[in-house]
Amino acid sequence: MTQPVVFFGHGSPMNALGGSFADVWRRVGEGLGKPRGVVMISAHWETQGLGVTDQAQPPTIHDFGGFPDALYAMQYPAPGSPELAARVAALTGARPTDQWGLDHGTWSVLAHVWPDADVPVVQLSLDRRMDARGHYELARKLEPLREEGVLIAGSGDWVHNLRLWKRQGGEPYDWAVDFNEAVKAAFEAGDHEALIDWVYLAEQAQLSVPTDEHYLPLLYVAAQQKPGEPVVFFNDVIEGGSISMTGVRIG
Repeated sequence: MTQPVVFFGHGSPMNALGGSFADVWRRVGEGLGKPRGVVMISAHWETQGLGVTDQAQPPTIHDFGGFPDALYAMQYPAPGSPELAARVAALTGARPTDQWGLDHGTWSVLAHVWPDADVPVVQLSLDRRMDARGHYELARKLEPLREEGVLIAGSGDWVHNLRLWKRQGGEPYDWAVDFNEAVKAAFEAGDHEALIDWVYLAEQAQLSVPTDEHYLPLLYVAAQQKPGEPVVFFNDVIEGGSISMTGVRIG
């Protein structure tokens, strides 16, 4: 059976501890069942050259600072898969490595999607040598995995402006709403060119994407979208005015 593909808006690491977003991720996981494995592209692993984690037991990486002790105590002991890593390497040319693990873009979400940590996970890095189109074309090479029981997932936030984040909360900025809706519309229309050329998606698009590492993982999901596949959005909320928690499941 063809596996769906999913993008998660992961937001703050604090979501790992629970809350309304985590509750939705849990329901998403119930709908996904248990794939043979997961290839996750997280905003938080950027490299010069392409890497894929290949440990049998990847470590949980606490790649953040200034948070409560309970967050640093969390572990997500999902197995890795050297076999899946080798398959990803064969498809993409990625270099297998043990120099990374599961960062918070991955485990803070998957701790709720598969709380038993019983689905093998490998991470594929964001190669900073490539532009948006390069990422999209690379992502197309992963397509055979969907027919092999592997779920392809991205984790980021397609509106992500920490500089303008309202710490005390508040209404979303108009530009954030406009961009969030434009991305959703492009997914619904299957307009991948619009997603690749994101700077033209909406006025002031660069306020939503001041740097692109949290946006690029969605291209790995968009690249798998086939004509007519159902598109479902979840956690469609803009937090603190400038962080979109919106996720999308395709298929």
